[in-house]
Order: sequence, then structure tokens, then C-alpha cells
Amino acid sequence: MNATDRGLPSRRARLREQLVDETRQAARQIAAAEGIDGLTLAAVARAVGVSPPALYRYFDGRNGLVRALYDDMTAELIVIVEDAVQRQDPHDLSSRLHAGSRAVFDWALANRAAFDLLMGSSYRAVETTDGDLPHIIPRELGGLFGQLFTELWQRGTLDYPADDELPQPLREQVNTYQQAMNLHLPLGVAYLMITCWRQIYGVTCMAVYGHFGFAFGDHHALFHDMITNLLKTLGLNPDTDPR
Repeated sequence: MNATDRGLPSRRARLREQLVDETRQAARQIAAAEGIDGLTLAAVARAVGVSPPALYRYFDGRNGLVRALYDDMTAELIVIVEDAVQRQDPHDLSSRLHAGSRAVFDWALANRAAFDLLMGSSYRAVETTDGDLPHIIPRELGGLFGQLFTELWQRGTLDYPADDELPQPLREQVNTYQQAMNLHLPLGVAYLMITCWRQIYGVTCMAVYGHFGFAFGDHHALFHDMITNLLKTLGLNPDTDPR
């Protein structure tokens, strides 16, 4: 009885799987060193020792390779953020929000090219490859934080604007944003989520791209100040640092 008969992958299948894994790893290394513009099928093929046409069957050209990298980095980020949140006291919502936000910040600094692909200028390289792509980060990362904001709202202590206090164009946009995450919150709570995110995203972009580097060579103090004030705005105690 051969391996296929026993339900085990054949040697050829194992080699194909190994090639795909090595290709994805090489794509990440090249993107980290040269940016997304340097990520070409030829460069990756050289790195893994095959011809470019050999990779077409697995990645459907460069667009498929970039999309595979996008999916890998998204999955990695979500796992890291989830793990950071789960390490905290389940009753300490402040430390869980702090830890999740800090995990995004730290991951972005450690993986600048990946952050640029997921949420920066290189996002345009994959935006048109899949109609569902614009919803992935809001659904995955936003959905994770949405669970925390749902807990905060259910406590009954959160101060948030009524629906009619939001300008009509903004109210419509926040509603669309919330639907993309499949959350069922008052629009004012979803509005607080996006206002928190725009500050976290802003400081993270400053750090990743070195904006105002002449003064803020290390953006950690700016991040700490930002998250402390956000947690206070949400009525939480920001004194507990996450583990």
C-alpha cells in the first residue's frame, strides 16, 4: 500500500506544499527588505530556486503572490492582537483595550512593509484583486475591538452621542462601517470606535513612516499619552499596564 492509498500526501504533494510555503516566506522577506514594489515573481522565484512560470500555477502571477502575502500578514496580525487581549485579566477591560491597541502598534513597527501593505500606501496594490478585500481588516481587526466595545456599552456607563447628534453624512458612513463588521451597536458607540481608531492609526502611521522624526524619534511616549487619554474618554482606568 502506497502513501496515497493510506490517505497520506504523496511525495509530489509534499514538495508542492513545501514550495508554496517557501515562496510565501521569501515573498515576506523580499517585501520587508525592498517594499512591495520590489516584490516580483522573478525575485521570489530566484529566492526559492525555480523559474517564474513554475510559480504561476500556485499564485496566478504577481497579483496572486501579493494577495497571498496580504492574507498571511492579516492572519498573523489578528492572532497577535487576540493573544495580547487574552493575556489580560478578563474583567479588566481597560488593559484589554490597551493591550490590543499596543499589539497593533508594536506589530506595525516590527513589520513596516506588512503594515504598509495592509493599511498604508501599498494597499492599493491588492485593493482591486478581490471585491471583498476592503472589508477584511474592518471585519477581522474591527470585529475584535467591536467585541470589547460591546462589553463596554453593555456595562451601561459609556457616554456616547445619540444618533441624531451625528451629522447626517457621518451617520450614514458610521452605519456602513458598523455593518461591515456585523456589529449591532448604537451608532454613537460605533462612532467612538472609529474616533479611537483614527488616533491609534494616526500615531501608528507617524511611527511606521517616521513622521516628525526630528522630534519624535521614539513614538512610544506619544502612543502612551494617546492611549491613556482614549481610555479616560471611554470612562476607563488607564493606570493598569497590560502584560
